[in-house]
Amino acid sequence: MDDLSIDVILFAPLAPMLGVLLFWFIQLLFIESEKYLLTKIRPKHEPLCRFTNFLGVLFQTICHALGYTVTKSGVSGFYISVNYGRVAPKKEKKGIFEWVANVFLFVGPFFIPAFLLLICLYFLMTGGFDISIPAHLTGMEHTFAGQLSIFGTSLYAFSKGFFNFLSNIDLLHPGHFGFLLLLIVLGMGIRPSHIGEKTTEKVDMIYDLRNIWRLVTLKPLYVVILFLFAYVFFYVSFFLDQGWYVALFSIFGWLSIIAIVALIIADLIILLIKTTDEITGFWKLTPYVIMLVSYVLMRILFHYFPTDFINSASLAVMMACTVLATYLILKYRTNKFKTKKKMKLFKKKNKGESDE
Repeated sequence: MDDLSIDVILFAPLAPMLGVLLFWFIQLLFIESEKYLLTKIRPKHEPLCRFTNFLGVLFQTICHALGYTVTKSGVSGFYISVNYGRVAPKKEKKGIFEWVANVFLFVGPFFIPAFLLLICLYFLMTGGFDISIPAHLTGMEHTFAGQLSIFGTSLYAFSKGFFNFLSNIDLLHPGHFGFLLLLIVLGMGIRPSHIGEKTTEKVDMIYDLRNIWRLVTLKPLYVVILFLFAYVFFYVSFFLDQGWYVALFSIFGWLSIIAIVALIIADLIILLIKTTDEITGFWKLTPYVIMLVSYVLMRILFHYFPTDFINSASLAVMMACTVLATYLILKYRTNKFKTKKKMKLFKKKNKGESDE
């Protein structure tokens, strides 16, 4: 058996798997960064933090219910609160059925909510869903390097189309605006910060990795069967000379990219909230007002002077004005307030010394 045959039979199926694992791990890191930022604003924004935790619990509970539905266990009860979610199956099934339901519970929240957004993108984006085999890979598309290259090319094409859509998103378009809201909701609540009403259990990257590790070690035979199924699917794609195998894992890569972008947007929103918390009085609302007013004014301007980059220019001006306004207010208004406070303390101190 030559090197090429060994590569095709043993190593090539692993390439897309490793690519998905890499992007999923990056997704975990961004989730941790968001949770860290939420802890910084929690003292002043407890309702917002509770809402994000509710979203995370909601996604997790829905995924668990979907797992019971797929395994035909059925759902007899569904409970959701800010801190806790629970799904009761109609039929208690063990073995592979219970394991699959737990996979939906522990892994599903990272991909299933993003899949709904992917469906929306299919109708909103004009391109980026190309999973064809590049010409320079013809003849080696079923090798490890070929599979990895096709996977990377597919993710690059999707990312390019996705970022092009986001940079030209029309906030006055109901479909675009609705998608942006869903993207923010996904980013804010992709994972809860904690679960449990009586005993609060922290949900972090270690918690997620520990649960997934338990899934792997509890029923290793099921994991082996899953790998064998993936290999069989790869061989079927190979013998039929189709790109079905790498296309399947490319979709999982797209879902991770959607989730990562949603988390980045959520981080930026939380950073803006954290920054404006340093501003006192009505000036705190100024960046948000400027964000809205600047976008509307730009759209009105471009209505009378149309160009080819109306949406992107309006977004760019809106973000630039918001950042500039926030910076100027922080620099001049907050310093002024601090200076006044220091002057009052200085006068009180001098007055006390003169009385003595």
